[in-house]
Amino acid sequence: MTMPHNLPTRFSLTGRVILLTGGAGLYGRGLASDLAGTGATLIVASRDLAKCQAVADEEKSRGGAVFAEQYDQGSEDSIKKLLRRILERFGRIDGLVNNSVARPMAASGSILSGWEESMRINSTGLFLMHHYFGEQMAAQKSGGIVNIASIQGMVGPDLSLYAETDMPDPPPDYFFHKGGMINLTRFYASSLGRSGVRVNCVSPGGFFNDQPESFVQRYESRTFLGRMGKNEDVGGAVIFLLSDAAGYVTGVNLPVDGGYTAK
Repeated sequence: MTMPHNLPTRFSLTGRVILLTGGAGLYGRGLASDLAGTGATLIVASRDLAKCQAVADEEKSRGGAVFAEQYDQGSEDSIKKLLRRILERFGRIDGLVNNSVARPMAASGSILSGWEESMRINSTGLFLMHHYFGEQMAAQKSGGIVNIASIQGMVGPDLSLYAETDMPDPPPDYFFHKGGMINLTRFYASSLGRSGVRVNCVSPGGFFNDQPESFVQRYESRTFLGRMGKNEDVGGAVIFLLSDAAGYVTGVNLPVDGGYTAK
């Protein structure tokens, strides 16, 4: 007996309501474009509503159903209000892509205040996103969460890459909360799994962002593919993990790094 060929349908996100946080930055802009092209209803949200609206307008001009929202991941009240607005407007939430990140320790100022601000947004805020949105998905008995971590949550920094450039060494908070994000993924995969909610993680490697040539050359030599990432390199993994094609995949951390962490 020939089985029906439904593979394209299993990869489809058509009709689903998906929230992408941090949809206008380095990873986020490529993710917004890729997710908008799947047929999903996409909400892009960050603290900067104007930037999110610009993304939404651009993707709408290409035929996407994309909407902008404002929220502050450092505020429990703001997170709860964002969820409430999404449910009032769309009736459900099928996917959450946690891509927002604050980098306060990269700026000048107090080391302690930068660390505390980073933890408030990138750790406590991330937990609250899982708690409230995961609770709603569990009540629906369906949904998927994909966290955008980093290979810097898997390995220590190679400071030799920064030698003889004007690039500062990476700050420690990023390594702390990206490593925590990977294991928080496993926790919520366990906690929400029996309610039909899958939670996975994608860990991108370094993306080209006009870094000094010496840094780029050294970094590219560390990868199997001999190049840095591009903003369209993450979307395929995220779409797969949100789709029915990954229906038996949960608790996974998928490096998207050109082989950097496989060496």
